[in-house]
Amino acid sequence: MSESVEERIALPLGEVALARPRDSEALLTEEGFEREEFLPYWAELWSSAVALADDVARRSLRGASVLELGCGLGLPSIAAALAGGRVLATDWSPDAVRATAANAALNDAAVETARVAWSAADAVLERAPWRYVLASDVLYEHRNVDQLLDLLPRLVDKTGRVLIADPGRRPAAEFLARARAGPWHVRTTGSPRSPRVSIHRLRRR
Repeated sequence: MSESVEERIALPLGEVALARPRDSEALLTEEGFEREEFLPYWAELWSSAVALADDVARRSLRGASVLELGCGLGLPSIAAALAGGRVLATDWSPDAVRATAANAALNDAAVETARVAWSAADAVLERAPWRYVLASDVLYEHRNVDQLLDLLPRLVDKTGRVLIADPGRRPAAEFLARARAGPWHVRTTGSPRSPRVSIHRLRRR
């Protein structure tokens, strides 16, 4: 990782150290700016990631299979591993995958990582069904809604749970409305870690 800063995040199961780039804007390239999918969103520690990690850290996962989509810096995945889960953290960005692997090592957390795009997700579909699927602040653009609605039903069965943390973005509202109208029961609660973030818990009908 380029010049980085380390933060320490208090969770119910202990403190997690997290390294991130000091200046995420410095990671922008002209090519990346022209292609939105290459903006370095992964380099920020978002409040939704903290909220989701807090929720996960309160669970006893005890060997449960856990998949994180859009892992960014890896905080929810690290929390899941420390809570006993068998975790695979994924992101489309190779830089995010590397950052998550480094942060997992920093915390002695057993987290497997892989570069996975939602449109080419064979690597995670082969290992389905997952007990838990985690995602924080991944619905920031409308194009993500269709992809996630298509992917999620193939990742979990009726015993699985999907946990999505979101700060109230407009595409997330569209996603939730369509999920409720489709194959999902959705239960939403606030987060004690952030008044702006909601945790949406999805299970198959």
